Amino acid sequence: MNPQTPDKPADQPDPLHDFSRSHAGILERLEALRALPGQLADPGADPAALREATAELLRFFREAVIEHHAEEEEALFPAVARSAARGDEAALAMSLAIRLTREHRQIEAEWKALEPALTLVARGKPAELDAAALRRLCDTYAAHARFEEAAYLPLAASVLGANDQAALALTLHMRHAVEPVLGHF
Repeated sequence: MNPQTPDKPADQPDPLHDFSRSHAGILERLEALRALPGQLADPGADPAALREATAELLRFFREAVIEHHAEEEEALFPAVARSAARGDEAALAMSLAIRLTREHRQIEAEWKALEPALTLVARGKPAELDAAALRRLCDTYAAHARFEEAAYLPLAASVLGANDQAALALTLHMRHAVEPVLGHF
């Protein structure tokens, strides 16, 4: 399967497709999170495997989901806002970015409420994991990703030309290249 969008040559950057792939990966991990309460209740479950899986989910959310939100808010949304035509298109881009940013904060708040119990699980300690809150987080993120895929990314694709997408891809690349370097100081 070609990871590029159908109308893009393979050698051109496709950051919008990368955002879409990120959503798919996040949703896949959230399904693992959704299954966790059932696994914890299973008397035959391997405690070490559950600790390891929970620790990996904690790392993933902290490193991938929060970073994904930051990339959208600091790179994608501004790029679309700069490229949108004045008037209705710019107003739509702004209103969608505001909604998506608000949803990011909601998702992050829901995560923060679950994080202490998940941290205990990852450490092998007894914890009261709120299964309803966990399902709500998964459902909230799924709805957020569906909305973004249906409303914002198509707008971004129509607004961002090839040069805009190349600039966005470079910005994202630089974010990833600089982070490991700064981590060494």
